[in-house]
Amino acid sequence: MSRIGKRPVELPSGVTATLSGQTVEVKGPKGTRTFTATDDVSIKIEENIVTVEPRGKSKRARQQWGMSRTMVANMVSGVTDGFKKELEINGVGYRAQMQGNTLKLNLGYSHDVDFEVPEGVTITSPKQTEVVVEGADQQLVGQVAANIREWRAPEPYKGKGIKYKDEYIFRKEGKKK
Repeated sequence: MSRIGKRPVELPSGVTATLSGQTVEVKGPKGTRTFTATDDVSIKIEENIVTVEPRGKSKRARQQWGMSRTMVANMVSGVTDGFKKELEINGVGYRAQMQGNTLKLNLGYSHDVDFEVPEGVTITSPKQTEVVVEGADQQLVGQVAANIREWRAPEPYKGKGIKYKDEYIFRKEGKKK
């Protein structure tokens, strides 16, 4: 049995969930999120609890059971608290700043990098060396942070580049004479 799948998802106050067919729609203070489950699982909403059950004993049904429950739980936490990824910029002259709906990055290239902020995500730059990506969709927040990091991934010798705030960069020793 799936340890994750058998746990019910509780809806906090201010959050409502509706079910139409296999599609779950969760509304909360930070927005609305939807998820369409496969036919391998059945979803029930009773009072303030969402439960997911497999429709068979097949391997695929058991896989979808845990994944569907996790998707619903992530939607609930996304519309209540939201998700956040923090990035740090290390390097001489490397900086970031928001200009309207565009993140301007100076990363040592001959030109500035203009990153357009997609819909559903807010990006702030509290300091010139910090970027904070926030939103209700966990997948979108992570993808946007990865796209920003991709412009200058941290290198192992000096640690220059864009890294996640909690990321550890394994340092290498330079050449010896």
